Amino acid sequence: MGSTIRLHVEHRLGAGQTVPLTAAQAHYLFGVMRRGPGDVVEVFDGRDGAWSAEVVEARKKAGVLQCRAQVAPQRKPPDLHLLFAPIKKARTDFIVEKAAELGAARICPVQTDFTNSERIRRDRLQAHAVEAAEQCGGTYVPTVDELTPLSRILDGWEGTRRLMFCDEGLAGPATALDPAERGGPWAILIGPEGGFSQAERARLAAMDAARAVSLGPRILRADTAAVAALALWQSALGDWS
Repeated sequence: MGSTIRLHVEHRLGAGQTVPLTAAQAHYLFGVMRRGPGDVVEVFDGRDGAWSAEVVEARKKAGVLQCRAQVAPQRKPPDLHLLFAPIKKARTDFIVEKAAELGAARICPVQTDFTNSERIRRDRLQAHAVEAAEQCGGTYVPTVDELTPLSRILDGWEGTRRLMFCDEGLAGPATALDPAERGGPWAILIGPEGGFSQAERARLAAMDAARAVSLGPRILRADTAAVAALALWQSALGDWS
């Protein structure tokens, strides 16, 4: 009946394990996708890999699956956080979706001096991260944090976590990341549409953990910059190579 349907579930998975569906999942699976008892879908919980699971009970607002066999082992992304200043709604959604697809382990919206958006719907963004993981074949869903002032995050910065600071003021040849810095915790920081303030630049420049980088000769939109930065980091220091 077409391509495999993938669902992220909260329950632990294992051979013979039954998994109850939420009302939204039951509506999608039985009402929208027209699946029913005996049909097989793929499920993952972020801990136990991906499993094939058979529909054993189908109702309008509920249902039960039963795990058959593991089809993919659990694979976690590198310890990489994406920090970004929220922008317009659809473009913020895009950043969260692409961060999940490109292998960020945590997504951290930050309030900078020039951030235009003053609030987010964390639950909605988390749902976008789940949908992205379901679509891209991943077995892990990154956590989306509440919007937090950048200054507060830097106040409590974990000293061992290196920070790739994407500085639009360095527009020019893309920075080559040093392969010797592979491994260990990292974060990527993308600024708002208006760029970073001078105070923020000075604070980041003074951090031993920060690495100012260029993403190329053109100044990128914030959503494009997030994708470019994740791809640059993953190809040089992440799990793409």
